[in-house]
Amino acid sequence: MKWEGQRESDNVEDGRSSSGGGGGIGFGGGRIGIGGIVVALLASWAFGVNPLTVLGLMQGGHVSAPQQQQAPTPATHPTDPSARFVSVVLASTEDVWTAYFARSNQKYTPPRLHLFRGQTATACGNGEAATGPFYCPADQKVYIDLSFYDTMRTQLGAPGEFAQAYVIAHEVGHHVQYLLGTSEKVDRYRQQHSQREGNAISVKLELQADCYAGIWAKLSQQSKNWLEAGDVESALNAASQIGDDTLQRKARGTVMPESFTHGSSAQRVRWFKRGMEGGQLKDCNTFEAGVQL
Repeated sequence: MKWEGQRESDNVEDGRSSSGGGGGIGFGGGRIGIGGIVVALLASWAFGVNPLTVLGLMQGGHVSAPQQQQAPTPATHPTDPSARFVSVVLASTEDVWTAYFARSNQKYTPPRLHLFRGQTATACGNGEAATGPFYCPADQKVYIDLSFYDTMRTQLGAPGEFAQAYVIAHEVGHHVQYLLGTSEKVDRYRQQHSQREGNAISVKLELQADCYAGIWAKLSQQSKNWLEAGDVESALNAASQIGDDTLQRKARGTVMPESFTHGSSAQRVRWFKRGMEGGQLKDCNTFEAGVQL
């Protein structure tokens, strides 16, 4: 992926020097360490809107109230290669979605990307490295501990720079859903239906974010021609490796489709490819079958 020399975003907050370390996320008076989080990752490790919600369900459905955030971190241009890479990818999502929205006479307001190490306070609760990257609609920020990329490579079998870019593009896809009002409708639907139905609608939301990531992939390639041999395959492999069925099978040898919240490997690959092939929001209507929002 030829990203060196590309524009870097002005919307990156480098909070790594002020992030805390240590272990576990507090829910209902208890804390979940790394071992307990592995179970939750089956549903939310890979790119959830708010993986803290799934961790809360492990403690009987109670999630701690959102934490008061620290003072806003100034936008910066980090100099280490990994941070510069995500800054370039974020800048590309800004260019793609700003132009896309403008074609419909709409304004795209980009999210901020907050880098942290260990744990950080967010408007959606306490975020930790172990929960993986996530988007918080309450503050319109994407959060990521860059050590997740090591996890992708060494534990999830998903190496490659474009696979890493897919992570950012998926989370920005959730921001697009927020701007379009989709996330709010899904949240309202979840509140009015059973957990099983809530899981099913979560799958549709996640698959749509995968499709939006595919749109970004197509349009960024058209403008930058920055993909190299094997890049697309690495992103498709990443989508496959973080499917609910694959994660469940690896963790416990069985698959429970009724507990899916992100979609199967085949579904995630199919919707990413659909977005990349079509390049239009209308190609990403994962809700058209069976659910009225």
